Amino acid sequence: MLSGKKIILGVCGGIAAYKSAVLTRLLVKAGAEVKVIMTPSAHQFITPLTLSALSKNPVLSSFEKEKTGEWNNHVDLSLWADAMIIAPATANTIAKIAWGFCDNLLLATYLSARCPVWLAPAMDLDMLQHPSTKFNLEKIRSFGNTLIDPTYGELASGLTGTGRMAEPEDIFKQIDFFFNTDQKLKGKTVLVTAGPTYEAIDPVRFIGNHSSGKMGFAIAEELAREGAVVNLVTGPTDQKTQQVGINLKQVTSAEEMYNACTALFAQTDITVLAAAVADYRPAAQSTEKIKKNGSMTLELTKTHDIAASLGKIKQPGQFVVGFALETEQEHDNALKKLESKNFDMIVLNSLKDPGAGFGHDTNKITIIDRQHKTTPFALKDKKAVAKDIVQAIIENFDA
Repeated sequence: MLSGKKIILGVCGGIAAYKSAVLTRLLVKAGAEVKVIMTPSAHQFITPLTLSALSKNPVLSSFEKEKTGEWNNHVDLSLWADAMIIAPATANTIAKIAWGFCDNLLLATYLSARCPVWLAPAMDLDMLQHPSTKFNLEKIRSFGNTLIDPTYGELASGLTGTGRMAEPEDIFKQIDFFFNTDQKLKGKTVLVTAGPTYEAIDPVRFIGNHSSGKMGFAIAEELAREGAVVNLVTGPTDQKTQQVGINLKQVTSAEEMYNACTALFAQTDITVLAAAVADYRPAAQSTEKIKKNGSMTLELTKTHDIAASLGKIKQPGQFVVGFALETEQEHDNALKKLESKNFDMIVLNSLKDPGAGFGHDTNKITIIDRQHKTTPFALKDKKAVAKDIVQAIIENFDA
């Protein structure tokens, strides 16, 4: 899939820069044309000669071409590229990208890029977990970039933890997957919510529900298989995914999910709200465990209505899918929700149907579109249900 594709590989100054040589070789071997841009500090970890020999192109490091005094035009570079990969992306470069700094050729090219951008962070575990780095990574993701999560293992510091740059083979798979021409949602950005939310009563107890997150994760994976870049915002769940193309954001409360969704929504083409978000939270959260002493009364207050909030700010061209889990007057209630939340499509399931709802590996759904066309489906495995939902999204989104 990469044959003839033009790729810029940005290399930053970290020990993981040695992996960039392997990634360069994989891309070139697949038929891509690769131009490498190194930050000044990257020269301390790998030589330009190595990357030039592997890429079969001169390595670029500064705005001025060596010996000739000519200009390395960052605008031409960015417009030339079909994709841009920054691997390794150090904490320093990540911070500069988050805040729009432009003090080297790589950053200038990034700021001019119109192509998809992937970043593979690499740093020590405490640097990765620092609030400033976490904030910067979320900001970068909100721009529409794709983060290739670092992995767990032994680090250059001698510590063991998460911070190792993803392996070149895994980065290559992500890029190759993106350029799969058979994918119907290639180039689209999708937001999916999944799982429950937990609303704290005290440090021990919470208000929650029985959502497992299985349906949301299955939909996110199917959307990614169709080529979309998926931002999956999930509440507390045991679900895991190794699917290429998914950026995972874990939250706990409805407020955290609301903040994550509103930060991502403006850059989103399709939104699928599959999470079971709590409607209420305790008006006050105790900082200490509440002792058992007879009866207890909780005052509750409404949480943010994520679906209604996004529906109000939805722009032409954005497509929003909601879910309705009902126990009575299912169809009528789903139609009301479709209209009141400004959905383009709603997925209805009933707790009265055996094998449907929370916790099961199966589900039984009915899909209702904007014109109120109603399509019922038989009881199926949730992965098969996800295929039905995504196919309906593709058909209605194109319409």
